Amino acid sequence: MKIYCVQHDIAWENRRANFAKVEALLGAAKPEAGSLVLLPEMFASGFSMNITAIREGRERETERFLAATAKKLGIFLLGGIVTTKTNGKGINQSVVFTPDGKELARYSKMQPFTPGGESAKYDAGKSPTVFDWQGFKVSPFVCYDLRFPEHFRTATKRGAQLITVIASWPVTRIQHWITLLQARAIENQAYVAGVNRCGKDPKLSYNGRSLIISPKGDILADAGNGESVISAEVSLDELIAYRRDLPFLADMR
Repeated sequence: MKIYCVQHDIAWENRRANFAKVEALLGAAKPEAGSLVLLPEMFASGFSMNITAIREGRERETERFLAATAKKLGIFLLGGIVTTKTNGKGINQSVVFTPDGKELARYSKMQPFTPGGESAKYDAGKSPTVFDWQGFKVSPFVCYDLRFPEHFRTATKRGAQLITVIASWPVTRIQHWITLLQARAIENQAYVAGVNRCGKDPKLSYNGRSLIISPKGDILADAGNGESVISAEVSLDELIAYRRDLPFLADMR
């Protein structure tokens, strides 16, 4: 099976423009039916602290777009959305929909980005999530989570074999993004797919470098710096054989 990463320049707080961009990129890429397709963190708005403007309201517009697109293309579609709690604070989430348009899993970012003010506006999630896709156990994460390997280890202990990271990771720290994605793959003997945005928002610049990485840490696909859709084949049999031949995870304490 294939996994895809959709790297795009996010129009600031403009859902309709971002929906149109994603539709165009997916229309050109033509992802295989049943594949897992990833969109960046807050793909419909950009990494905004203006929760009132970007949250999912009664219409659940972004969720409905994800569900409808997944159903139209016959894919599993994962993207970043913002919901709110009763206390008014936001929740930065990664949500995935099935080819029949049903919600499959929802993960809340465990590590809001304190240096950027996110922790003042958004509440933290409590634990990793694991869902099933084409025989794989998949665990989704969001951006700053990547700097906290303990959460990824917890996911691996819960069976994760494929890890996804959706992000708004700026160009000034892009080498950290690349290195940490490879580290999470190597230490957990898992496939890792990281999708990052490109372009600019009012504060930062982003150059993308979305990556799909093998359990050995090899880069299988690299989106480079501009808008693009990358893909790679993932093999559950190969992953199981690799873990069997080198049973490092058995020594976790």
